[in-house]
Amino acid sequence: MNPLSFKQRLQSSAPVLAPGVYDALTALVAEQAGFEALYLSGASIAYTRLGRSDVGLTTATEVADTLARITERVALPVIVDADTGFGNALNTQRTVRAFERAGAAMVQLEDQTFPKRCGHLDGKGVIPVAEMCGKLRAALDARHSSDTLILARTDAVAVEGLDAALERAEAYLACGVDAIFVEAVRSPEQMNAACSRFASRIPMLANMVEGGKTPITAADELGRIGYRIVIFPGGTARAVAHTLQRYYASLHQHQTTAPERERMLDFDQLNALIGTPELLAMGKRYDA
Repeated sequence: MNPLSFKQRLQSSAPVLAPGVYDALTALVAEQAGFEALYLSGASIAYTRLGRSDVGLTTATEVADTLARITERVALPVIVDADTGFGNALNTQRTVRAFERAGAAMVQLEDQTFPKRCGHLDGKGVIPVAEMCGKLRAALDARHSSDTLILARTDAVAVEGLDAALERAEAYLACGVDAIFVEAVRSPEQMNAACSRFASRIPMLANMVEGGKTPITAADELGRIGYRIVIFPGGTARAVAHTLQRYYASLHQHQTTAPERERMLDFDQLNALIGTPELLAMGKRYDA
């Protein structure tokens, strides 16, 4: 799906379900599973590349590099987490240009103070509305194509309350952004309030974090509320970490992978998944 068709797809009543990915392999498996779009989670990059928490430690270059590796491997549109833009309005412009070059279909920017932290951790802060609007206008001016979408996220629910968060979202909508994300709403009532105000005017994103602030809800139900994008950003990293805990514990205990064999791909199965036979066949075209 090219960026233009992704933009058109968001006008449909059925929500786009975008699983979280953090590298080319997770993106490839998600594409093979049949998803329409992917979400490159900044938190998951911190988890997997750094082995650290989502507290503003990743850089724009690390995210852009990860994004480029993903878009080189898969054809799906990628929504990419750009945190706070990694600085002020001018930094935000550099970030948007870098992510657009790397193949982003949608760039997400949030109104947290720096260093930011995961939207479902306590202790967040938010910048003034006027400062965020400046960043959003800078982002919109920076993109080369209007088909590269800008998603405005507000984290104000946890800091200033729902009403203030909705007023912030209203201001961000007025800047001309392409989608709105009210982070860490606490209840179905708050989700309904956000969608009742905005869903008829602009695509809304719902963020499902296992163990987070927002009740986990199925994508089809969120679509009925009014959301057009549903992400499960960190679920992939949590599932992989859980699997690795079991795998490594078993290998350490048994000194062999035999007990885990039925829960693993073998050599040939993994090569089939990543397309090794096709790659080798392509290489033969260039043999001497």
